[in-house]
Amino acid sequence: MIDKRYLLDSSQMAEFVARGFLRFDDLVPDDINQAVMREIDRGAINGAPAGTPLSLCYQGTAIRRMLDLPQIQGLIHSLVGEDPLFDHDAIHVREPKQGKAQGLHADSIIDCRTHFDIQIMYFPHDVPLEMGGTLLLPGSHFRRVNEADVAAYQNMRGQIAMVCKAGAVLVLHHGIWHCGRQNQTDRRRYMFKLRLNPAVRQLRLWNTDDLDEGYGAPKEIHAGLDRDGSVQDILSRREPWFEEASGRLEIVNRIKLWRFLTGDDSFDVHYWLSRLENMPA
Repeated sequence: MIDKRYLLDSSQMAEFVARGFLRFDDLVPDDINQAVMREIDRGAINGAPAGTPLSLCYQGTAIRRMLDLPQIQGLIHSLVGEDPLFDHDAIHVREPKQGKAQGLHADSIIDCRTHFDIQIMYFPHDVPLEMGGTLLLPGSHFRRVNEADVAAYQNMRGQIAMVCKAGAVLVLHHGIWHCGRQNQTDRRRYMFKLRLNPAVRQLRLWNTDDLDEGYGAPKEIHAGLDRDGSVQDILSRREPWFEEASGRLEIVNRIKLWRFLTGDDSFDVHYWLSRLENMPA
């Protein structure tokens, strides 16, 4: 049983619904980071057949030690349940002075499910800006695309480059647009990626003790909302790349996902979804 203090709270869940990712800095201790990099160099990290329960994967490895950290267990449980299914993993290595960047993409074909997989991206060493790292576009997970269909897009407003210290972890909705950037340093860059499928209905899996508190009336919407904002505030926030006309559509998609995750079919933001459902007999 996972201690609820390690589960995500409702504000963090709303942030994931709105932006499609969560970031956790300084999460994995350095002894595990060093052990993981040694395993990468030895080629000692082996996944499992797709559909294997995660609890049966990576036994006796540093990756298992990383996954068994209570904070990692808590965020996994909060998003896809206590023992999700292994989908696949990947060790992304960028060689020194590698001149080619990856094109922007989503790691799936067009996928219209409300259920979602998560991708855990783990950075076992410091990643300065010149080393590249992962670049992602917050809020793009509702723009369902087929893999590299968006590869021609570059320098999107609001994009985020993953510059971090060792032990940082990104957790992504499977549909978010992202890419690997150029490594312009003299060192190899490592990143371990793991995709997980839910094995249970994704319904109130996080610590919902604060859920009612998060339903306050929306405040004025601005770009710098702090983490203390209500669920309504967080789900109302627009990303810099949103077109004026489509921003409302993105928020409607967030409302639908929040209803799915909470089981609350009456939740709304600014009455935007309720008016679409108004069909008097």
